[in-house]
This record gives sequence, structure tokens and C-alpha cells, in this order.
Amino acid sequence: MAPTVFTIGHSSQPVEQLIALLQRHGISQLADVRSAPASRFAPQFNRPALTDSLGQAGIDYRWLGQALGGKPRAAAPVFAAGIADLLALAEIRPTAIMCAERDPLHCHRTHLVTPALLKNGAAVIHILSDGGLLPHAALQQPPKQQDLFG
Repeated sequence: MAPTVFTIGHSSQPVEQLIALLQRHGISQLADVRSAPASRFAPQFNRPALTDSLGQAGIDYRWLGQALGGKPRAAAPVFAAGIADLLALAEIRPTAIMCAERDPLHCHRTHLVTPALLKNGAAVIHILSDGGLLPHAALQQPPKQQDLFG
């Protein structure tokens, strides 16, 4: 059985808030899928600072942006290898992939990485900024149209 992989976006929140969300959901490993793990606007998420903060909280940091970041060609061998690496990591311990975008609907982690995970049998659950969980299948459902007559 393939693992469950969580997703999360860091946005500009304090790093402590991100760590609290990860801990709330039992995540002990964070796979960074940003091509360039740095931010001018949120320096707490620059790779060295983030690695240190996560380590102090007992969460392992892995950078997979070289394979899964930005807009890699989905058929590229490096992308497939990155997906295999991510699945192997998630088999060992609860893992979330992280990018900068808060909303999973607007991020490559949903539009590029998630389809490859699903194709490999993994379940994908998005951790929302309020701490809620959203299974990927629910993200794909169109909103219900209001009944104008009842």
C-alpha cells in the first residue's frame, strides 16, 4: 500500500506556526519542493534557517526542489526519480511536501507533484493554514450550485 503524503504552503507565517501545523498532524519529515529554497519576504523559510528550526522541533528536512520544484517536465527522469524518492521517504515516516504558496489550488505541489503521487497510488492530503485537512479528492470536486427555488 502506498503512503499518504501531506502538502503545506509556508506563505509568510511565522516558522513556529508552520511547525505547529506539522506537529498537529504528526508530520516528522518535511520535503521542500521549492526550486530555490529561499525567500526575501519570509527569511525564516530560507533553507538554513528552516533546517535549523525544524531540527530543533524534531522534524527532518529534505530538499527535493532539484527534482520536484518549479515546473519540471513531468516525463523527465529526474522528476520520476524525485517522486520515487518522496514515496520512499513517506513510507518510512509521516511526510509533508512544502512550497511557498498557501493555497493548494494555486501551487505546483497540487498541479504537478500531486498527480504523479496519485498515479503511484499515494493518498494526498492538504494541510490548510487554519490547521484543517483537505483530502485531495475533495479539492477536485466542483462547488455545489445553490438551488434558486428552494
